[in-house]
Amino acid sequence: MLITNTENVDKPELKIVASKEGTLAFLSGSVDIDSSPAVRNQLLVLVRSADPKFVSVDLSAVTHLDSSAVATLIEALRVARSSKTELRLRGLQGRLLRLFELTGLLPLFNGSI
Repeated sequence: MLITNTENVDKPELKIVASKEGTLAFLSGSVDIDSSPAVRNQLLVLVRSADPKFVSVDLSAVTHLDSSAVATLIEALRVARSSKTELRLRGLQGRLLRLFELTGLLPLFNGSI
């Protein structure tokens, strides 16, 4: 995707790759109060339909997460668990890793980094 509008440079994008082992979702950009509802909708569809029952969300290309984005990930985890789907986070580094460690949320996502 070629972006020519500088306003959308940090707009979040979710790319999905499915394999026999599970589904990998690559999230990139800035996820905040304005963009988290769209990310939420995509993640909820993904965890409800995951087959096999494993979804890993790679956050290595995320530039910013606010509290609404964290709430979105927690809701996706809740829905995944009710759907008997394992949801893991990967690619956490720097500030994002520290955020999940300090809030005690990292173990909820199987301690994945």
